[in-house]
Amino acid sequence: MEKIRIFSLGGLDEMGKNTYIVEINEDIFVFDCGLKYADNNMYGIDYIIPDYEYLIRNKQRVKGIFITHGHYENMGAAADLSRIIPGIKFYATHYTKFVLMDLGVKEENIVEITPNKALKFGAITIFPLPVSHSVPGAVMYSINTKHGAICYTGDFIIDPLMNGAYDMDLGKIAYIGKKGVLCLLCESVFSEHVGHTSPSHRLSTFFGDIISKYDSRIFFSVLPTHLYTIQDIFEAAKNSHRKIVIMGKKLQNFIRFATENHYLEYQSDLLGDLSNINDSNSILLICDDKATAYASISKIVNGYDKFITLRKGDAVVFAEPRYDANEKTIVKLENDLAMAGCKIVSLPKEKNILHHASSEDIMLMIKLMNPKYYMPVKGEYRYMVNNANLANALGVKAENIFLKQNGDIVEIIDGKATDKFERIKVKDTLIDGKSSDDVGELVMKDREMLSDNGIVLVSATLSKKAKVLLVGPEITTKGFIYVKEAKDMIYKMKEISEEVITRNINNGFVDYNKIKTELRSELSNYLYEQTECKPMIIAVVQEV
Repeated sequence: MEKIRIFSLGGLDEMGKNTYIVEINEDIFVFDCGLKYADNNMYGIDYIIPDYEYLIRNKQRVKGIFITHGHYENMGAAADLSRIIPGIKFYATHYTKFVLMDLGVKEENIVEITPNKALKFGAITIFPLPVSHSVPGAVMYSINTKHGAICYTGDFIIDPLMNGAYDMDLGKIAYIGKKGVLCLLCESVFSEHVGHTSPSHRLSTFFGDIISKYDSRIFFSVLPTHLYTIQDIFEAAKNSHRKIVIMGKKLQNFIRFATENHYLEYQSDLLGDLSNINDSNSILLICDDKATAYASISKIVNGYDKFITLRKGDAVVFAEPRYDANEKTIVKLENDLAMAGCKIVSLPKEKNILHHASSEDIMLMIKLMNPKYYMPVKGEYRYMVNNANLANALGVKAENIFLKQNGDIVEIIDGKATDKFERIKVKDTLIDGKSSDDVGELVMKDREMLSDNGIVLVSATLSKKAKVLLVGPEITTKGFIYVKEAKDMIYKMKEISEEVITRNINNGFVDYNKIKTELRSELSNYLYEQTECKPMIIAVVQEV
């Protein structure tokens, strides 16, 4: 009997955190290991990763983490997972391996793979196939089983002009489809886009028009992993007699690696250095990091960059994706740039930085693969529903299409799906800083309370022998009220605090827990009556 279970730890009904599990009998294969960017309301959180408790419990059965391409939504949590499960193996192409190492994954934990070269795991064979995306070396995976292949597309577009490390092997994909596909997991992000994504992702002409139009300095805000966009900028600047200055060590390292491995091509005299920053016709490439959207350009706008000072007439081009969660950030940034006298250039709606499959790309993939079962993945639920409708329109039976949430299990036994509505518990892990430990909901609630209403600190010192008040109670507030204008309120808070402390000293015994509980309760009620706010109240009572 061949028992297959397919489910997701992240990536369904959300953008990012892509982590898909395929279990074949006792073997576990994990496809992608992504993160999700935190929005502005997640106080201090850098990014979000899946809960890996299931993988920790079953780590002896995990054969490896198979990465489709070098974007953080698909592999950004790799360093976190490698710290949680030391020694776990990541399978990745040459460029993706470089991005993994840049994140902090040790080289000895990475197995470099070659597209179209099979990987053997006992009776199971995994076949990586090259696909076209905005980074070189992107692959989809086909897992051969007794009853047909299980295929996961990763991110892709269909564009015959993308060659070399960006090429897509449609012939091999069609061959696997002819051999028989048991289940296809296909991305959904652009499923609502009518037509093909190509040629809206080709931006060299658009960038060329910008370079020709503006005779001032031009700033391009890019993501370091979107090499195809960076190549378009280089192509647009060719013969422009301008120097391109690459700002930041991270972006310099990515471009250096890409150049050495022939993923990027440009005129040798095109690159400048720091001496060209203030040239009136220079082009500056600025990159963001994985956690903070538009951080580099914000630093420049606020005057904190040690090399760059904005000048009136500078043009700023946002050559990176705009996400809904960051809309407020970029609008404020554009206002600040306008006040500095800069010209702001955003991509027109018909252009795309992101290289995701639109409806025609998805339908062509379904036609080539002709799967028995179909599972839309990667994207918000409405995108997954639209993806499912595309498959159904092409003849995939509705009962053979799996619309699932994270943790929902699809079980296929001897080639036949049996939905038992099984589910494993999954949750988000919130990452703050470099620690892989979950920040947790209680901490987030505390941060939210502090952000909304501030903090009140009550401190008092008692005599250890006499059990009487020596000092205090003193009231300190942060982010709640302006003390100098609220003297009566502060006096009343001291009065309440002293009363609570005094009545909980009985026969030389001090009930500290009761003091702290009653202080929080009575002060909270009083402050809500006075201000309709509920600050965090912390009581510190000690003996000397």
